[in-house]
Amino acid sequence: MDDPMATPTTAPETALITDLSFVFPCLNEERTLETCIRQVQDSLSTGDIRYEIIVADNGSTDSSRAIAERLGCRVVPVKERGYGAALRGGIEAGRGEYVMFADSDSTYLYADAARLYLAAKEHDADMSIASRMTGSIEPGAMPTLHRRLGTPVLTFLINMLFQGKLSDCNSGFRCIRKASFQTWNIRSNGMEFASELLIKALKAKAALVEISSGLRCGPPGRVAHLRTWRDGMRHLLFIFSEKPRFFELIGLLCLIPATLLQIAAFISGPVSILNRFEIFDVHSQSMLLLAGLLGAQFYIFGCTLYLQTKDQPLLVTRTLIHLDEGVLFFLLVSLLVLMGAMVGFVTLKWSLSNFSGLNLAHDLLLWVHMLAVSVVFSFGLLGLHVLKKTRMNPV
Repeated sequence: MDDPMATPTTAPETALITDLSFVFPCLNEERTLETCIRQVQDSLSTGDIRYEIIVADNGSTDSSRAIAERLGCRVVPVKERGYGAALRGGIEAGRGEYVMFADSDSTYLYADAARLYLAAKEHDADMSIASRMTGSIEPGAMPTLHRRLGTPVLTFLINMLFQGKLSDCNSGFRCIRKASFQTWNIRSNGMEFASELLIKALKAKAALVEISSGLRCGPPGRVAHLRTWRDGMRHLLFIFSEKPRFFELIGLLCLIPATLLQIAAFISGPVSILNRFEIFDVHSQSMLLLAGLLGAQFYIFGCTLYLQTKDQPLLVTRTLIHLDEGVLFFLLVSLLVLMGAMVGFVTLKWSLSNFSGLNLAHDLLLWVHMLAVSVVFSFGLLGLHVLKKTRMNPV
């Protein structure tokens, strides 16, 4: 019989807890990996920090794995390809209360690792970020397009849409509380992982803190994994996908005034202001038609985005998303009939004038506006309901 007073056995290695797990995503980084690891070791060894270094290997065919093992790192193979996939695999494998990560291309200031960790601990933060934009960036380390346009624009959008106070949304040098990370449901496999991590943290009202760091040039001839336009667009699409309310409101604020002004133009006809400006003529009506169509597109886009978020739409949007399919069917049929009637009306008028020129623009623009906006709405709703059914009944 076991002695109840016996000393408990040591927990399995996988259950060991450290203060910090440092993760390097890696795909054929033999030229720079050793330098990065040694600099992190030098930084973290200066403080009273229990740490481990993990290399999340994403299928390297060079000597990266051997280098990591020689330097005492734990290598975690991640089969699913992509920057985000590698980081998610490394983070999940981490045994620390906090997990820090940075690219293994020797471009970040890895000597700031201890300072980044201590900032998170001092502020009891869920995430600390090493900002390149408020630190020192070596000439040539960051392309001008990224420094002046890409990162500032994406950072501005995230701050505006999700009430952030960030200076560098694209920094790949961060420290996160693992328990918090596991509640954010991060799914991205690509470079947009960086944006998703920030947005999910901001939506969860997580505590964030930044420190000034910097960026330096990578080794000559190194081909960066980042593809500017593709990855920039992926960041942008993810940002938009997490804010359906923005498109919902912008769409309504564009559509409703444009439609009301179109009605006013139909009723009043051209109006002269101060004998200098004439409005509500066919040119104004054409612009109002364009604004109405744009508003309808924005609104339907916002409705579609609600299918993949937990955000709550406005009552009118919720009604349209859950519109009865029978109502949608008769709406589409009615629109096809109205479109045929309008074409028939114009053709009749044309024939009565012996197929000469017509002057129906002012009268027709209101009806074209109403019909075109209705068509955009209806076929947008058709696509939305198809997507909804697909999500409910995945293949």
